[in-house]
Amino acid sequence: MFAALFEGIADLCTRTFILLRVVALNAVLLDIGGLVVIGVLYVLLPLIAVFVLGRLLYILIVKASSIAGVGISAAQSDEDLDDVFGIAGYEYDPKQDVFYSTLDPWQKKFGYCRLYDEALAPLSMIIDCEPITFECYGKKWMIEIWKGQYTLNTGGEIGLYQEVADLGLTKFDGSFYISVKDEDMMYMAFSLKKNGKELFYREDKHWWLTGFKMGEFSQPSELTMDIAIQFNDLNMCYSFINGLLNVGYTEDEIVKLGNKVYFTFGKPRTEQPFTRTRFTDWIIQKKNKLMCTKYREATANYASIDEKLTALKNNKPSLYNKAVNVGKGKKVYKAYDRIKRSIN
Repeated sequence: MFAALFEGIADLCTRTFILLRVVALNAVLLDIGGLVVIGVLYVLLPLIAVFVLGRLLYILIVKASSIAGVGISAAQSDEDLDDVFGIAGYEYDPKQDVFYSTLDPWQKKFGYCRLYDEALAPLSMIIDCEPITFECYGKKWMIEIWKGQYTLNTGGEIGLYQEVADLGLTKFDGSFYISVKDEDMMYMAFSLKKNGKELFYREDKHWWLTGFKMGEFSQPSELTMDIAIQFNDLNMCYSFINGLLNVGYTEDEIVKLGNKVYFTFGKPRTEQPFTRTRFTDWIIQKKNKLMCTKYREATANYASIDEKLTALKNNKPSLYNKAVNVGKGKKVYKAYDRIKRSIN
């Protein structure tokens, strides 16, 4: 009961704080009193949030005996497990206990832009982002790398995109990118390590190489990705290396063998999303860690992923709903419809 209530309190504080920070972001983008808004929010809001959290925890302790937990019910169909293994855009590797994206998942049509990264923290995903942009053959390309905690999963991603429009955002990269065509896909590989120990390894010819380990909790700073990308020709290879150098990687950190580039993504060199702060990261990660603990406890007596998800579905429906939303959920891409209208 205490865990569930703390999770609710943390979620309320986090969402309130993030919402106001997004208001500040919009003010900055529109250049309407941006500095004043940020000043007020950064000084006063953390103090208010701490006070509110402390007050709510006090009420919780005093009145805990009179509070009853309320379960969250959810109607589920018999096809839900099938959704996880294909319809939702992911497949499962039983040897490594890892979910990974298919070549043609539902996410492909949404492309990518910085606004998506800004949406991650408010949706309980604390992820390091590393967008590397470069120009080649008269086009602007982006290879973005992600690692961190995707609510109930520790994961990593490499995405390959091509610019199609500039959204006119002056405070950060305002480009909108589409997923590359099949002929522009590249052979990519990465090893995701936690405190130096490999969690899993992924390799494929892809536009979006991913891996997500369910129930594993990690801080982004604990994770590193050893990455290899084989480019389709030397021109793109050199252009990408220049992109790495431009954001702060050194020549000693980059290895080139033919058309292949090897490097490690540890501490991000690029500016991280505006919606991430130490305070909100701490609250969100407390909640994420609690959910991972609940997941492990609820599935400890089951061996296969089918058995684990079935157990969650029957006994922990709210946690099951979190589990089947592997990686970035549909809420991340809510801005797509507005963006699409502006670029058509």
